[in-house]
Amino acid sequence: MKDDQWAFEREARKNGYTAVAGIDEAGRGPLAGPVVSAAVILPESLPVSGIRDSKKLSPKKRERLFDEIHSHAIAVGVGIVSPADIDRMNILQASLWSMRLAVDQLRAVPDFLLIDGIFPISSDLPQQAIPKGDSLSISIAAASIVAKVTRDRIMDTYAEAYPEFEFSKNKGYPTPSHKAAIRRNGYCPIHRRTFKGVKEYCR
Repeated sequence: MKDDQWAFEREARKNGYTAVAGIDEAGRGPLAGPVVSAAVILPESLPVSGIRDSKKLSPKKRERLFDEIHSHAIAVGVGIVSPADIDRMNILQASLWSMRLAVDQLRAVPDFLLIDGIFPISSDLPQQAIPKGDSLSISIAAASIVAKVTRDRIMDTYAEAYPEFEFSKNKGYPTPSHKAAIRRNGYCPIHRRTFKGVKEYCR
């Protein structure tokens, strides 16, 4: 993350906003499981170090920061969209919808949204889409950690129900062993049936 990881939040506050929420999602690429988004409102004084894009953190560090973010954030919201809804509306729309759901779950109402990516979400709130926002904004980075850890925990639960797919290892992503398991076993109820690598086995 660049040196000034508070730049977007500070700019929003300079423009009169007081409750700035960062929003990010996890799980656009997997063949199985939900897409999960998080929205996080951080205080201006945050006694937590090491927050950065979740993809650049080890699982152990993500877990630690997940707890610290929940302890110190003004508000945290999570939105989850199921594989069936992903198939129904497509992954882009499902991702944007999960972001909206995450905002709706915030117990403190935000007045400005910082969104990872290039697309706005369906909301009347003022918002700014930031490409690679999880590497540029501390609020979005915090949201990326919450979304990733939440989704990983969901996939660990699914691993118990469908052990043949080893979801605790691949988290639903199209690893060679996961794709081989689909070829061998077919798909299960949490697979995304419109995704290449799964739809070929749907009859």
